[in-house]
Amino acid sequence: MQRRRQAGYGTEYGTPYGTVAICLHWLIAALVLALIGTGFAMRRTEIDPALQFSLYQWHKSLGLTVLVLAALREIHWLVARHPEPVADLGPIERQASRTTHVVLAILCFLVPLSGWAVASTSTLAIPTLLFDVVLVPALPLERSAAGETFWSLVHAWSAYLLLALAALHAAAALHHHFIRRNAVLLRMLGRPAAGGSSGRARGGTRR
Repeated sequence: MQRRRQAGYGTEYGTPYGTVAICLHWLIAALVLALIGTGFAMRRTEIDPALQFSLYQWHKSLGLTVLVLAALREIHWLVARHPEPVADLGPIERQASRTTHVVLAILCFLVPLSGWAVASTSTLAIPTLLFDVVLVPALPLERSAAGETFWSLVHAWSAYLLLALAALHAAAALHHHFIRRNAVLLRMLGRPAAGGSSGRARGGTRR
C-alpha cells in the first residue's frame, strides 16, 4: 500500500499532489504576490529614484523567475502522475476548473514575457540585471515608443487578469475546504483526506 501511494496511485484516501507539483505551485503563488506588490510600489512617483530603480530590477527578476518555474511546472505536469479530479465535483465544476487552470498557466507565461517585451522595446534601454548579477539580453524587438506602449498594455491587463483569476482560484479552494469539506485544498497541501474524494492518479488532465 505504501509503495503504491509513493508511486502516485490512489488509495482509500484522496490522493495528494506530489512534492514537486506542490512546491512549484506555492512558490509561483508567492512570487506572483511579490510581483503584484513590487509592481504597485515601483509605479509610485513619490518614492526615491534609487529605490524605484531597485524595485524595477527586482520586479523583472521575479518575473523571469516565474517564467522559468512556469515552464518547469508544465514539463513536470506532462511527465508526472497526478490525481484525478475530486469525486464530488460535477461536470460544470470540472470544466470550470480545467479552464481556469489552463488560463492561469498561459498567463504565467504571458505576464512575464510581456514584461520582458516592455523592457526590450523601451527607448530608455535600461539593462535588466537578474537579481543584480546576471545581465539578461533583450528580446529581438525594435525599440520604439509605440512598441513599449503596446507591450505595457498587454503586460498590465494580463497581470490584472492573472490577479483576478488567482483570487477566484483561492476563493474556490477555500470554499471547497470550509463549505464543501472535500480534498481539493488538502491535496495541494500534501495531505490525504479520507472519504468520497478519492481517485487514482493519472496524467493529462488539470486538477
